[in-house]
Amino acid sequence: MEWVQSINRAIEYMETHLTENIHCEDISNYVHISSFHFQRMFRLFTDMAVGEYLKKRRLSLAGEELTRQNSKVIDVALKYGYQSPESFSKAFTRFHGITPSQAKKGSELKSFNKLVVKISVEGGKIMDYRIEKKEEFRLLVYGKMFTDESSEKGIPAFWDEYYQKEMYKKAPGYLGVCAQEKNDAEGFLYGIGCDADDVKETPEGFRVIHIPAYTWAIFKCVGPMPEAIQKTWEDIYREWLPGTDYELIPDYDFENYLPGDNTSPDYVSEIWIPVREKG
Repeated sequence: MEWVQSINRAIEYMETHLTENIHCEDISNYVHISSFHFQRMFRLFTDMAVGEYLKKRRLSLAGEELTRQNSKVIDVALKYGYQSPESFSKAFTRFHGITPSQAKKGSELKSFNKLVVKISVEGGKIMDYRIEKKEEFRLLVYGKMFTDESSEKGIPAFWDEYYQKEMYKKAPGYLGVCAQEKNDAEGFLYGIGCDADDVKETPEGFRVIHIPAYTWAIFKCVGPMPEAIQKTWEDIYREWLPGTDYELIPDYDFENYLPGDNTSPDYVSEIWIPVREKG
């Protein structure tokens, strides 16, 4: 339940600061969650990115303001973070389907209301997982920085790049690794690779990530990719974490793609997340 409360607190914070230049780091700091995990959690619970929510709420409120007498397009544009009437008009038209000037004349607008996140309990769900302690180890990855907004399309494209450039000939790519970079709170490192012990030397273009000793919750995913692993992530955040005695350590996690046909309904993969018992 703490996750739902955190999201709703974050939404209240965003609503209070809609006319300010706020970033994901500001919001995640407010609810004391890392930016990376807050963005992932927000998307899983709301089916949209944080930036998308802010944009839709601002444009919805901007439309309401333009229907009032004496409101000027330039004033409304600046209020909601647009640097020019032109950029505001383009975004406004894409969202509402009409121009700001048409809105001022009383044309029909679209409304996007404030979200309130709730959990609907519909019955227990069995999740296959194990808890395992593991000493420090090293991963070898071909990595790239992503934001929450860029990751949805960017990570699949990055996998395509990995194979197109034949990087798998330098190091096998059976792990998809997420790491919150300490010096970049807005983004995260996504890496494709393997256990560093699988390769004698670090190939050009790759880097080694040192993973500290953790207790890991390891979830079994059964089914074709990417649907099975995406559904398991959703279940972890929506059901397992709110109801377990463990809490997430927001530093690293990775997906382990085991040998086999990843289009098969029987294909098995794993999600590894570092956890600790709630204090």
